[in-house]
Amino acid sequence: MIDKYERDVNYLRISVTDRCNLCCTYCTPIEGRSLLGHDDILRYEEILRVVRAAVKMGIVKVRVTGGEPLVRRGIVDFIGLLKSIRELTDISLTTNGIFLESFAVRLFGAGVKRINISLDSLNAGKYAHITRGGDLSAVLRGIDKVYGVGFSPIKINIVAIRGFNDDEILNFARLTLDKPYQIRFIEMVPIGKAGLENNGRYLSNEIVRERICSFHRLEPVNGNQGAAVGGPARMYRIVDSLGEIGFISPISHQFCHSCNRLRLTADGHLRACLLSDEEIDLKGPMRDGCSDEELEGLIKMVIAGKPEHHSIALSENRIKKCVREMVSIGG
Repeated sequence: MIDKYERDVNYLRISVTDRCNLCCTYCTPIEGRSLLGHDDILRYEEILRVVRAAVKMGIVKVRVTGGEPLVRRGIVDFIGLLKSIRELTDISLTTNGIFLESFAVRLFGAGVKRINISLDSLNAGKYAHITRGGDLSAVLRGIDKVYGVGFSPIKINIVAIRGFNDDEILNFARLTLDKPYQIRFIEMVPIGKAGLENNGRYLSNEIVRERICSFHRLEPVNGNQGAAVGGPARMYRIVDSLGEIGFISPISHQFCHSCNRLRLTADGHLRACLLSDEEIDLKGPMRDGCSDEELEGLIKMVIAGKPEHHSIALSENRIKKCVREMVSIGG
């Protein structure tokens, strides 16, 4: 499906739950959040119906997210059902990695070959602090497990945070020296109350890249797109290393001109932009008995309304937030 700005919208991110076993400070506000009830979130069969309608619009790639997707019962069987939709050419998953060691083999067998793991510190104490109780050792065991099982690529996502993990930039970059990991630094964006609570901790990826370049020579990979051609990351490699380093910079280097994705929230709303509050409810119409044609019409409406670019301001004094928290959107 080509939108009015000539972008091929072919990628759907699916949040299967807003629940998470962690409570990261930049994702969840300090006073906590309300959790959706069982009947408030889409049933698996409803998600599959949306996907089957979306593939008629040209969706060929799906990423399963949360919250933390591995906390939802039946997730592996659901992914197996996604795999049976022949129009889908790629199914991937984003996780915080805590449960990954025990899920890796089953996920691989269900059809997930690409995985993203969120990891914002390699220091156990700092990791426990930012996640409000997470166990770093469990995540590291999970990364080792998916590497051994054969997942590829393995992307490790780091939200760059001034005054928190900016002293670990080189440690993360050097993980690529002898393992084929994609280490990806992501600029913090002001989503919801948690985003405002962390205002002032934004760190430009230009600073991150310059710090790495002070110690290692970086060479661009495939026009700065690496293995994720068409994705948001500008890709580099430390010379003679096995892995890659990516920079995802939604604030300092907008990539909206090439954005190809939609987002389905756990409560059944379809969004065309992570950083816009515009969304259309699909759950209500489906539960009211809408036809497949009506559902397809709603999806077309979302694509038609996809904005040309987001309106997040770089200036801390002009910063804009989204109403939803990151954990409820799916990232």
